Amino acid sequence: MMRTETEKQGVLMKRIMHDPLTGIYRATNDYVHATEALSPARLLFISGTMGLDDKGHAGKTIDEQLELIWSNIAVILRHADMTEQNIVKVTTFLTDPTFADANAKWRMKALGNQPVATTSVIVQTLDPTWLLEIDAIAAA
Repeated sequence: MMRTETEKQGVLMKRIMHDPLTGIYRATNDYVHATEALSPARLLFISGTMGLDDKGHAGKTIDEQLELIWSNIAVILRHADMTEQNIVKVTTFLTDPTFADANAKWRMKALGNQPVATTSVIVQTLDPTWLLEIDAIAAA
């Protein structure tokens, strides 16, 4: 697909974070209740991404897998002429609830401390070496 120079620049569209202060529980500093993307020209839906290296081998620890996942997501975003700053929604599938803190830390690091709408779910993965899987939505 041919893209114009404006499209190639991965221009960030305007977004509004929605975090009501009353009538709902408080969001923590690593996510917001909702992200509104104003007039996005493009939406990118990133499939569940695992902590696998380029040869398909899983990292041994949760931190190794999170580093690989966010590196893999960065490659996907660059291929679509976007950056991590285009991400508006992240869903994480964890195999163990004790991974939640590491997941939040790596997500905030990868997104430049920009909170986005986030969901985390405890699941069983298709391969026992996969400690988690992350999918995302980006808008530009």
